[in-house]
Amino acid sequence: MNKGFHYTLEKEDILNYMKFSTIEKLTWLEEITLFTEKTLTPKEKDIREYFRNNVTFTPCIE
Repeated sequence: MNKGFHYTLEKEDILNYMKFSTIEKLTWLEEITLFTEKTLTPKEKDIREYFRNNVTFTPCIE
């Protein structure tokens, strides 16, 4: 059984992204970060922070 996730991008999508200006790329990054913050559960945020910071994982109780 595979773990995690897998996705593919079409070459055209990659080439289009490469055409974005720096500001457009940073805007996209900010938007996806805000979306992620709004949609993750507290437990998922704890897990993400664990991997991001290598801190001791203490899950929240839901």
